[in-house]
Amino acid sequence: MSSKKTKKLKNINPKTLIVTFDIGKNIHYGYFRAPNNKEIKPFQVYNSEHSFNKLWNKICHFQKQQELKEVVVGFESTGPYAEPLVHFLRKKPVKLVKVNPMHTKRLKELTGNSPNKTDKKDPRVIADVICLGHALTLVIPEGAVAELRRLTQARERSIQKRTAIKNQLQHLIYILFPEFLEIMKNISTKSAIYLINNYPTPESIINLGLDSLTSALKKVSRGKLGQERAKKLFEAAQSSVGINEGKASIVLEIKYLATEIKTHNQFIDEFEKHMAEYLDQISYSQSILSIKGMGKITVAGLIGEVADFREFNTISEIMKLAGLDLYEVSSGKHKGCHHISKRGRPLMRKLLYFTAINMVKSEGIMHKRYQNMLNQGMPKIKALTAISRKILRIIFALTRDNTMYDKNYNEISNFKKAA
Repeated sequence: MSSKKTKKLKNINPKTLIVTFDIGKNIHYGYFRAPNNKEIKPFQVYNSEHSFNKLWNKICHFQKQQELKEVVVGFESTGPYAEPLVHFLRKKPVKLVKVNPMHTKRLKELTGNSPNKTDKKDPRVIADVICLGHALTLVIPEGAVAELRRLTQARERSIQKRTAIKNQLQHLIYILFPEFLEIMKNISTKSAIYLINNYPTPESIINLGLDSLTSALKKVSRGKLGQERAKKLFEAAQSSVGINEGKASIVLEIKYLATEIKTHNQFIDEFEKHMAEYLDQISYSQSILSIKGMGKITVAGLIGEVADFREFNTISEIMKLAGLDLYEVSSGKHKGCHHISKRGRPLMRKLLYFTAINMVKSEGIMHKRYQNMLNQGMPKIKALTAISRKILRIIFALTRDNTMYDKNYNEISNFKKAA
């Protein structure tokens, strides 16, 4: 089975050709370096089959000329623009590695003692980082895991866009009918969207009438909302302080935004449906789902971000991937506080954080632990971060041992020690 996790590149051997790229949207700058410091100056590579084939012929020719046995190809981990080139090279006999942009940023000043940044300078700096052994092997998810990663990222983008639209919609409603937001607090519900689409102004609510409004609310909310909510809304419409000038144009935009929210809701539902389907294809997913408070979408998102939990040998490796590894800044008599590095995958941290919020509720499995942290004076955010780290430890242990979660594990363990 091929490796599904990043590994630090060991020292470059004397028979390795280093090929690096400064990635651009349409044009990449390539650079070759041999162990004897023989090099090919930065050159342009275009996103086309002809240019990629020309590049590969150039690599093969230089490798043969310098009598080198292997090729290491490196670039910064920056967005999607490298993907066509990466998927072309992954089929070739080369080792793909990535370099942290922060490393190249700090190392570039050694070249010429200048902070100068150009497309021709960057691939040289990337080669310097690789020579120092600070590159990581590139992980390319495959099969169901690849689908989960794409779906997770697409879902996250839709949620972000929906949130922005909701904020914009609230601003417009506040201009026309500010009291609406106090009565229908969540404008993303089906009832609120229905009213915004059909009766966005106080006048339209009044013209509908209390009885018809009550009937409509009961039908749309399936009985959850009734006469009491309709009465509050009707009375608020009669004494609303919303503006009248430019109303028609605002209503037009409100209806458009409401439609956009509905569309994003449909997209998100569709993404989640497919995520659940692909999750069933991951053999160890049931181990993670056995933890009370872990939902299918969260587990699918975490697996999509990690690729394969079983490929990690230690908890510190996966903590670093999530950016939840701890660091401190101490010097002399000064003892620094511990902070998380935040240098890993941000979406993975977000999923774990919201899972922690769910698990510290009164019926959650982390409630007691969380309360103990708060009683010791720990701030809520730090406590939730600590719970996130604990959840990740549990997931790692379950997938490593291929077992299910036992909420009484600690009590059983303590009983055995006492015996």
